[in-house]
Amino acid sequence: MALVKVYITLKPTLLDAQGRVVQNALASMGYDGVKQVRVGKYLEMQLDGEGDTLRKQVAEMCDRLLANPVIENYRFEVGE
Repeated sequence: MALVKVYITLKPTLLDAQGRVVQNALASMGYDGVKQVRVGKYLEMQLDGEGDTLRKQVAEMCDRLLANPVIENYRFEVGE
């Protein structure tokens, strides 16, 4: 069984409104050194399979459901 970690973020050209809210909140708390915040999604999945077949399956999951490829980028790591 493989542990897959998926990281999903907005594409860099898109405004991250949620990240801006977090940045402003941090500034209001006195953390003025925070220049930019980008908010994303993190998922962990345990899957049967291995190698290229597993990687292809995870990429398909990301393209079809987990991420919106029009506005989001994703990457994933496969571990034990």
